[in-house]
Amino acid sequence: MNKHQPMPSVLFVCVHNAGRSQMAAAYLSHLAGGRIEVRSAGSAPADSVNPAAVEAMAEEGIDISSNRPKVLSDQAVKDSDVVITMGCGDACPFFPGKRYEDWKLEDPAGQGIEGVRPIRDEIKARIQQLITELLPS
Repeated sequence: MNKHQPMPSVLFVCVHNAGRSQMAAAYLSHLAGGRIEVRSAGSAPADSVNPAAVEAMAEEGIDISSNRPKVLSDQAVKDSDVVITMGCGDACPFFPGKRYEDWKLEDPAGQGIEGVRPIRDEIKARIQQLITELLPS
């Protein structure tokens, strides 16, 4: 990517911004090495990040323990090139000219680490695919 092109930006949205969107944002930040701007938010954010999601990401060497769920704003959507929803449905505002994707992922809420690992691994695979699309070599 040349320096005249703006950095692509991605927003991950789920209802509580406590599990899937936090894991996806952490993977994208980690795997893209700062070449993609990353945001995450929730339509009804939880008080804290899901402990099983924190544990699952720690196994991958990624620390999200200090992350806090954030409320989704229209501005966050406007500022992003790609908006990836994870089960927030109609709560996500729509703006023309954005790339929208809905990732059907099981909700890690209430699941232990054994239940969260396969969700984490699916998110990682999708993030790796997204990076190849946004940052063609």
